[in-house]
Parts: sequence; structure tokens; C-alpha cells
Amino acid sequence: MGGIRASCRWLECVVLVILLFGRVVCGKTNISNQWKWNILLNNTGVVAMHMAVTHDDNVVIFDQTSAGPSEYRLRNCKAHGSGDSSCYAHSVEYNVLKNKVRAMHLATDTWCSSGSFLSNGSLLQTGGNGLGSRRIRSYRPCANSRCDWMELKRQLTVRRWYSSSLYLPRENGVIVVGGKGEFSYEFVPKASDSSKPYDLPFLHRTYEPNSKGNNLYPFLHLSTDGHLFIFANRDSILFDYKRHKVVKTFPTIPGHGGRSYPSSGSSVMLPLDHNNNFTKVEIMVCGGAARGSYRAARRGNYLPALKSCGRMVITGDQHRWRMETMPGPRLMSDMLILPTGDILIINGAKRGCAGWGSASSPAFEPYLYKPNRKSGNRFQILKPTKIARLYHSSAVLLPDGRILVAGGNPNSEYITHGVAHPTELRLQALIPDYMNTGFDHLRPQNVTIVYPQDATGVANGNTFGLTFRVGSGLNNMSVVAYAPPFTTHSSSMNQRMVRLECLSTEVSGEDTVATVMVPHSIHVAPPGFYMLTVVNGGIPSRSSWVRIL
Repeated sequence: MGGIRASCRWLECVVLVILLFGRVVCGKTNISNQWKWNILLNNTGVVAMHMAVTHDDNVVIFDQTSAGPSEYRLRNCKAHGSGDSSCYAHSVEYNVLKNKVRAMHLATDTWCSSGSFLSNGSLLQTGGNGLGSRRIRSYRPCANSRCDWMELKRQLTVRRWYSSSLYLPRENGVIVVGGKGEFSYEFVPKASDSSKPYDLPFLHRTYEPNSKGNNLYPFLHLSTDGHLFIFANRDSILFDYKRHKVVKTFPTIPGHGGRSYPSSGSSVMLPLDHNNNFTKVEIMVCGGAARGSYRAARRGNYLPALKSCGRMVITGDQHRWRMETMPGPRLMSDMLILPTGDILIINGAKRGCAGWGSASSPAFEPYLYKPNRKSGNRFQILKPTKIARLYHSSAVLLPDGRILVAGGNPNSEYITHGVAHPTELRLQALIPDYMNTGFDHLRPQNVTIVYPQDATGVANGNTFGLTFRVGSGLNNMSVVAYAPPFTTHSSSMNQRMVRLECLSTEVSGEDTVATVMVPHSIHVAPPGFYMLTVVNGGIPSRSSWVRIL
């Protein structure tokens, strides 16, 4: 017995050393505590059901208007009873530099709606619940901090609740797909006032009536050939939206469970790369709920979530899912592409499914996935948060490199006590380890974009100038352009990263001057605002905004 106790004490010492030094390989999962968490605000006032970063470095945060009073009461307003929500904000704009929020006005209910950025930087927001289910809204960033939501006169053709949207560069509009009880898609703007929605048999085929659909909030990605990758439940297609025709039907992703709402896995398109002329398009889908989770959760039984991720190349002729195992089960997570090309998996739960009170066991530890490592050695567990980010939470990447994390409300109203998981209004930042000042000698500084003379942006197929400073010289330098997403319900709509071609670099005094090429195809780099980042030796710069015209 004494030998056993000695061995246990020795093991405890080893564990302590591991915790102190922050890194260990346990099996094949790398654990890192070098990332840091900061609380930015104790109360944003509004749950971050939806969140998006705009090109003026502000963040739009909004919830549903039907949740009753929020925690942001408007001034000079008289409520008519305790349940009147008209005197409370349901949307705020977060000023990153000032670390403050200001209220904005939503006229109709945005509960479980969708959104996409247009080429001019406006956020086009579609659907919702009740009177908001057919509404189209627009938010255009402005310099005077007086911009607000605008409700457009035209409406969607049908109710779109739990639908997804994707920006279409050729049309400079969006396609809106699916929704509760809707198995169709439509375009905004419409071809005419009499335009009807287009039926999508794929949505009928993936529908599970006993699981609240399991094909809501389908994952949408624009391939470099201009076709749409659409994933719902466990299946996926490549779709020619101009001819309303399925181009490819892909294999079913392995695993016994769903990946779309309310099973709520998450998806990302891995970075596109000029080195292969943007011909390789690879989709990744992670997590989700076990089969029968929705019905089990109604009975108070929260089944373990899925642990699997699948990657599939959708270009070429050979298509199969290559499966991997996450460090733990997960659903309702956000997947974000970092400037390094790594994928951050954050927020969510380990059991149950999406919906009011339908999940348990919060997933406190983010995962970092390194797609270029060998299979089996790609996942890293990051330092955990102490805040549960369950249903209706979101995360976005900021230009300064931090990840903004907010929201979480498994309750149908704002409830601050007396429940297992109260409404969460704290705003956090997750700080990557590569932002440590110890890497400043590698970090590109003073990144400045130089457009062609008198231009306000750069067109596809053209070049622009880039200047920056690096203390220790260039080391495997790359330039990436990142289209920030609209995030809601584990879906990062329109998220996209493109590795640009650097045609030349030369040193001029303390500066490095580079000439960078924008991809020729609008289907590789659709017009709009991108966060442009210079990565040197694996260390990213602060991002600057570049506009592709």
C-alpha cells in the first residue's frame, strides 16, 4: 500500500508540473494553458444570440424582441406593465476601442434569423419570428455612431425562421435557404415582386419530423466554381442556384446523429490557397447531437453529443468524409478561422441538443484544430472559461486578434437567478497565445494598405501595395484576407479566409514593401470588406480592413 501511495503522490506532482508549464501531450491531444481569458463587460444588456463585426471595428449584438424585458432599459420610456419589452433594448452596438455599448432599435422580432454582409459593408438581415418572419433589415456602419437598423419595405416571400443566408457576389444579393416548415429558397433582392420561392427537394429529404426538423439552419458555403455547398442533417449537395439544379450529391457523413439544428453541429470551409490556384475547396463539419436527442431532452434525459469531425474535399471527382475524433463530445459550438489558418471551436455543451433547456454539461474548454498537422495530432485543448456559453451564445474574431465571446440563454426570458444556467450577459475576450509580447520581434507592425491612385479599394485580379515592419526579418511570411461572418446558432454564415499571392517584397528603410494580388474570381474572393493580416513565422499582425470592389 505504501508503494501505491508513493506512486500516486508522484503522479500528482507530475500533474502539477503539467499545469504549471501549461502544455502536455495526453494520448494524442495537446493541452495548452497559454491562452488567456479577460472579462470586458459585466453586462452587455442584451443576449448575443446574433453577432457580427463591422468594418468600422464595432460589433453588432442582438437578441429576440419576444424574450420580454432585457437588462438594458431605455431612457425616458414608460413601460406598460412588467412584461412590456418596448422600453428595453434588444440590440446594441459594441465599440471595441471604447469598450462600451449603445442601444439600437429593432422594430420586429429577429428571433433565430439570418444575415450576410453585402459588398458595401452593410449587414442584410433576414427573417425571424412572428411579425419579423418575413422582414428584411439593413444595418450600415457609420462613423458618427448614430447608425441604426432599417426595416426595408420589401419582404421575404414566405416565413423564414431558423433559415440560413449566403452572399452571392454576381448578384450582389443573398440567397435565403430553409426555415421552420419551409423547404425552399429565395433571393434578396427578388427578380420581381411576384417572385415565388423555389422548392428544394433536398430539404424535404433531410427533414426529421420527430426531431424538430434536424435540417434547420443548413450550412452554406460558396465554392470557388460559383456553386453552393448545402449541408443539412447528415447529407450535402453541390447546387447550381442559377439553373436550380443539383450538380453533385455527396456521401452521408458517418455517425449516428444529426449535425443541423436542433442537433447543431458547426461547419467551416478551410482556408482557400493561391498555392493550388484556389482549386481545392474543403469543408469541415464538427459535433452535433446523438440520434433521438431532441425527444430524450424533452424527458429530461440529455444524451452525450457527438465527438466526431468530418473533412471532405468538394472539388474534383473523389469525395469522401475523412473522420476525426475531438477531445470530447460537443454541440452548439462556434467554429472560427484564425489568421494562422487554425480553427477555433468554442462555446456549446457536451450533452443534449439545442433549444430552451435542452442541453446540459457546458463545454468550458475551447479546442484549437490545426488542419495541416497529421491526423490524430491536430486538436489542442485550450484554457477553460468559467462561464457557461450554452444556447444562444456567439463568438467572433476581432481585428486586434482577440476572440469576442458573448451570450448564452437556455431560458425563454431573461432570468438572472434560480435556474441551473441563468441568462449570461458578461462579455469576454479570449486572447491567443501568439498575441504574447514575447513574439513581438516576429509580429508585423504598422500594416498599411496602399490602393492604386484615387481608388477606395481593389478589384478582383488587380494588385495593391502593403507596407509593414518586422523586427527580426521575414520568416515564411503570408498574407490572408478574412471575410467576417454573421454568427448565430453555431453557424458562421459567409465566413471565408483566402491566402493571397504576394508577388514581391523589398526592404525600404525600416519598412517592408509588398505587392499583393487579389484573386481574379469573385467566387474565390467575393467583393466586400476583409480583415487583412500579415502572418510572419506563424505570428499574425493586427488586421487592417481591405475592400475588394
